Amino acid sequence: MSTHTTDVPDVVAAPPVTIRTATKRRYLMCRPTHFDVVYTINPWMHPEVPVDHDLVMQQWENLRRTYLDLGHDVEVIEGAPGLPDMVFAANGATVVDGRALAVNFRYAQRTDEAALYAAWLRADGIEVTDAVATNEGEGDFLTVGRRMLAGTGFRSDPASHVELAGATGLEVVTLELVDPSFYHIDTALAVLDDENIAYLPQAFSLAAHERLQELYPDAIHVSLEDASVFGLNAVSDGRNVVVAAQATQFIADLAAAGYHPVPVDLSELLKGGGGIKCCTLELRPAPVQS
Repeated sequence: MSTHTTDVPDVVAAPPVTIRTATKRRYLMCRPTHFDVVYTINPWMHPEVPVDHDLVMQQWENLRRTYLDLGHDVEVIEGAPGLPDMVFAANGATVVDGRALAVNFRYAQRTDEAALYAAWLRADGIEVTDAVATNEGEGDFLTVGRRMLAGTGFRSDPASHVELAGATGLEVVTLELVDPSFYHIDTALAVLDDENIAYLPQAFSLAAHERLQELYPDAIHVSLEDASVFGLNAVSDGRNVVVAAQATQFIADLAAAGYHPVPVDLSELLKGGGGIKCCTLELRPAPVQS
């Protein structure tokens, strides 16, 4: 008498689902009333290429509405004639714990923006420290938990990193950028939450890349193709990542990592070398005293 056994396949447990948590944010944006491309201070700017001003306003308003729909607060500073890049609010300051380090732009075309942003912040009750060394705000200073990732190489002077540490009391990690197409760190690296980032490895020097690998071994590495549509110029609340709609692989990678991508088209503002993060300055409040 023969016996017959049926092989039962091993049950493979599904990988654990990472739960991402959104935190309400407060942002400052600048209406692009005066946005245009009339000079060249980065490789993306071509004054001979016309700007569709109606489309710029539509895309910017869609970004503002996206933040509101996600439950965030959005303040608006009005731009000024003769300052076409003031729409890029991230360059206006760095705000941590209810205090701000003002900016000192490298190029004369943007110099007058600094005082307007500092005045708005002071009127909002934020303590502002004036800048001495050249720095371009959150364009080169990104907050990851209680650490600042600070870019240099094209715009912000390394001396500004010392000022940043003094103004915020946070650990500051200096990272050198080497590709002029990614002249601010916020074009080459996105903060996803207090512990996770995404970045374009080849935008950084070898030493900077090794430091990022050491600090963030699980970081998402983004392709040049997605970085070139400013996919890394993204804004995250810890769960929802507002990201360039054209960065399709990065969007898929975010979803696979448990984030909720929110695609937004800001392609017309890319003509000025800016994207979603460039248009967004986070106003981080002082910690709540227990």
